[in-house]
Amino acid sequence: MNWWDAEREYEDEVIGETTLGRMFENAVERNANRPAQQYKGGIYDRSLTDSVIPAATPGEFRTLSYTEMRDIVRNLSAGFHDLGVEQGDRVGIFANTRMEWAQCDFALLGVGAVITTVYTSSSPSQVEYLLDDPDASAVVVENEELLENVLEVEDELDLEFIVSMDELEGYDDRDDVYTLEEVYDRGEETFDLEAYEERVDGPDLDDLASLIYTSGTTGQPKGVQLSHWNFRSNVNAVRKRFAPRPDKPDDVPALDEESQAVSYLPLAHVFERTAGHFVLFATGACVAYAESSETLQEDFSLVKPTTATSVPRVYEKIYDAIREQASESSVKERIFEWATDVGVEYQTADSPGPILNAKRSLADKLVFSTVREALGGEIELLISGGGSLSPELCQLYHAMGLPIYEGYGLTETSPVVTTNPPEAVKIGTIGPALPGVDLRVDESVADQEAFTDDPGEVGELLVKGPNVTKGYWNKPGATEGAFTEDEDGNRWFRTGDIVHMRPDDYIEFRDRVKQIIVLSTGKNVAPGPIEDRFAASEIVEQAMVVGDGEKFIGALLVPNTDHIRQWAESEGIDLPEDPEAMCDDERVREYIQREVDRVNEDFEKHETIKQFELVPREFTEENEMLTPTMKKKRRVILEEFEDRVDRIYTDA
Repeated sequence: MNWWDAEREYEDEVIGETTLGRMFENAVERNANRPAQQYKGGIYDRSLTDSVIPAATPGEFRTLSYTEMRDIVRNLSAGFHDLGVEQGDRVGIFANTRMEWAQCDFALLGVGAVITTVYTSSSPSQVEYLLDDPDASAVVVENEELLENVLEVEDELDLEFIVSMDELEGYDDRDDVYTLEEVYDRGEETFDLEAYEERVDGPDLDDLASLIYTSGTTGQPKGVQLSHWNFRSNVNAVRKRFAPRPDKPDDVPALDEESQAVSYLPLAHVFERTAGHFVLFATGACVAYAESSETLQEDFSLVKPTTATSVPRVYEKIYDAIREQASESSVKERIFEWATDVGVEYQTADSPGPILNAKRSLADKLVFSTVREALGGEIELLISGGGSLSPELCQLYHAMGLPIYEGYGLTETSPVVTTNPPEAVKIGTIGPALPGVDLRVDESVADQEAFTDDPGEVGELLVKGPNVTKGYWNKPGATEGAFTEDEDGNRWFRTGDIVHMRPDDYIEFRDRVKQIIVLSTGKNVAPGPIEDRFAASEIVEQAMVVGDGEKFIGALLVPNTDHIRQWAESEGIDLPEDPEAMCDDERVREYIQREVDRVNEDFEKHETIKQFELVPREFTEENEMLTPTMKKKRRVILEEFEDRVDRIYTDA
């Protein structure tokens, strides 16, 4: 039996048709004494007392078992119910990814509540919208700072109460503000197992479990309605692909109850909520919560994870850090470059001979083993989603023994649509569809002349399956526009993404329909693949391709300032201290031109970057040039660097 058939037919105790609350309860029964959560000491001023969550030593991780996690979830669930939360009520969670986020999620789902998520980077006006639009009756915040953001707009909301995960001071005069400890204590006093079990099984599978607002690169976010079955069916499909199925060879990685994960992406986003939360807890895995995205190397070393989910920008950052550490001297830099070349050659060879095997072994001893050890030494599989991953970067990770399996999804699809199967990965693709998910391509949307070299179908990806949302909250017009019907009356979700569906049913991502650049010559250019070619560059930190309505493709490039200054010092060049002046320095521009020329070699003439401008600031979430999931806000970037874009085309 081939793997396609094996995964479709596979069934086990993790796969089922239950509410999310019941899914968690069943996982606890199977894994009662196994580790469920790990938390780091010295980060938060948690309100849950040591008797509930024993304090961890600062800088170290401590573990909760599945039974201990369940007891917390049950008491919190009863506490929320005692405060008035009923089935169908919308309750916000406004916090960073941490242990209590996961506990509150399952606790509220156990009441039958609908969780609406709020990013911690949200301004007060955004907080108002994200709580007012769903008519939230309560919100769980992380700390006093985020509580104040809610209180700033509370007159515009209809909140019955607010709960803080961390300790609070100075709110004794408020009878509608509680700590999580107080919710837990109420639940401990009122908990009734029979009543709790009824509430857990209360929602129908088609009832709402969550409203997740699209991060919104443009326009006001839309609330995507996701039911218990949307999420549960996606957990089932991911399980079928990544389970330790009996047909898999022993050396093929899998997700099982032995898996150890590190979680750091926003749980407010659907990718981490499903892949790094629902899937892992259903499986019986252990989830450790990183201190922040800035402490990943330290946290990986402490936790020694076997798996993690991330977005391309984080993988780029990790690779940059690895390369920087390997470049402490010119000798080390040359060894690192030699090793990665050998690794890629080995990875792409049909049958490595004895010489290449020997080189790979030496490269592993000198470089790759050290890299793996820096990430804990136990990584078996890494998952990439939430954006397009550079094939070159993916190849480099595989070469180092850190395999990344790229997938694709959207908030509206709960989210996973496709992912590379561990037993048949094809780098440069986002894999084939998950079992139970149907795909088709609308070729009328794409300029077919732009993709004549792609055998198969190119166009907008359409999706149908149990994981697909029924629509947007209070937006019937947007819902109607997001779907199309075929000749048989089947309803397909329009993803807005241009893909190439290959003859082998693996999908290659091209770009968002709205982001395709149409030159004044009529040529269509997908900016994503061009930008991705800079992902592994040590010279260019970030790239954004421009040129809509112009005669040629241009680019805004963020230089790797540290590398540029090191290069200048080695060449005896005295660069100006001011970042903007450095970006305008002709010697720097000439140096970066070589990197642009390297990237241009891989593209057709009309796709090549003819002119570029360097910009002195990195695109980040803090300066609002990236979404919380690290996608570029192109409109914001264009407005911020309008003068630089004008210079590209004025000078030409």
